[in-house]
Amino acid sequence: MLTGEIRNQVDRIWDAFWTGGISNPLEVIEQLTYLLFIKRLDEIHTRREARAAQQRRPLTDPIFGPDQQELRWSRFKHRDAKTMYALITERIFPFMKGMQAEQSAFAAHMKDARFTLPPEKAGLLAKVVDMIDHIPMEDRDTKGDLYEYMLSKLATAGQNGQFRTPRHIIQMMVAMTAPRPDDVICDPACGTAGFLVAASEYLYAHHSPAVLGSRYYQGDMFHGFDFDSTMLRVASMNMLLHGVENPHIQNRDSLSEDHGAVEEAYSLILANPPFAGSLDYESTAKDLLAVVKTKKTELLFLALFLRLLKPGGRAAVIVPDGVLFGSSTAHRALRQELVERQKLEGIISMPSGVFKPYAGVSTAVLLFTKTNSGGTDTVWFYDMQADGYSLDDKRTPLGREKARLFPTEEMAHPGGEMARHFPTGGDGDSQTHEQNNIPDIVARWFDRAAEAERPRTAQSFLVPKAEIAANEYDLSINRYKEIVYAAVEYEPPLLILDELAALEAEIQQGMAELRAMLSA
Repeated sequence: MLTGEIRNQVDRIWDAFWTGGISNPLEVIEQLTYLLFIKRLDEIHTRREARAAQQRRPLTDPIFGPDQQELRWSRFKHRDAKTMYALITERIFPFMKGMQAEQSAFAAHMKDARFTLPPEKAGLLAKVVDMIDHIPMEDRDTKGDLYEYMLSKLATAGQNGQFRTPRHIIQMMVAMTAPRPDDVICDPACGTAGFLVAASEYLYAHHSPAVLGSRYYQGDMFHGFDFDSTMLRVASMNMLLHGVENPHIQNRDSLSEDHGAVEEAYSLILANPPFAGSLDYESTAKDLLAVVKTKKTELLFLALFLRLLKPGGRAAVIVPDGVLFGSSTAHRALRQELVERQKLEGIISMPSGVFKPYAGVSTAVLLFTKTNSGGTDTVWFYDMQADGYSLDDKRTPLGREKARLFPTEEMAHPGGEMARHFPTGGDGDSQTHEQNNIPDIVARWFDRAAEAERPRTAQSFLVPKAEIAANEYDLSINRYKEIVYAAVEYEPPLLILDELAALEAEIQQGMAELRAMLSA
């Protein structure tokens, strides 16, 4: 967990870029990512040197050769600004771009990378290197949290509806799907790999290294696709700093015909695909169009998730509200597919402010399991009204937010550890339910048997499949939620008229007295 001092150090680095004329947040992140990777290479080389010395044998797996020692972070950080700039741009950056893809997922995406700091910014580069060097990054959690904090500063939306999913929403979705050591996890629109990182954190918190094994640490468990080269580098570094060495982060347009051959490969999908935009039929995978004939990306992504999941695989994905109640043939067909041929389990309706300041669109989380044989019995609905932050553009934390760890299923039950991990008490030291519904969402999800007793006026309830089918598979919570209107009693109209007449007489009397005073 980051201390206030480390956050302040990161803020100072950000300010240094800003005052140095580099104001694009994504460009700042990318340049910082390169420097963090350079620093990490030196750290790995140093560990290998120490291990070889301890075993009294020569170093057989160096990262830097004998003639490349000046490229190491521990060496060039002491050089003057101009020499440092020349080393990084002329030798270190080409060295990174020339690394083999099998050495690191990050290195695989370096081919079109550009170091954009101009020569006149050599002083800024030296200043940032010195600042990074003074941040303690020995601890695995600190490194990961530090990078996540940097990514939180991406406060501008990308193209085609791409924007960063709030971390606490990601953690909620991961907690509800409870990743297992035998899972193969995929995010087909991974962006900065927030979902994959959260899934790795959940697994690391709940299982020993021996249980996780090499599939976790080498990255075979984690798969992410994106067609933005910058995002691929950021995602790879994000996973790297969270302890996953070589995840399968690939440059792929998930909806295109070129990648239509991948199917039934993953057991868990976590995603927030881009909502905006539409595709042409020529470039879209034909098997997706066979499921749902549409150009809308949000519907095509849902069809993609069904194609990518293994039978028995589960998913937690974010969709715009229109997917839940859209009246087009494609909308209804896809909802019918989820309800009748798969197992639709839950829908969390989120307030429109969750994605501010990026967008004010209303969204929902769909939770379902691929069965290809049905299985939907009842669908659990939850009306989220608060997520721990204000729902305006500022998104300031409400109450005193404590660190929240992932709850296990056992923690969700009364008497378990849920209160410690997701504090909801009104003691002034934590967030109340009115400020943050997420702890309640997770607790109720793991105890859905009790939801059958809840009335439709409650914040969550179950709806039988037959009722959903009768409503043309409308999945909007407002279709099923009952609203109780409080009875309001008014005075009899004649009494109200009498009171108005008395007021009018009083006003007229006052005006008469004022007129008399003025006349005198």
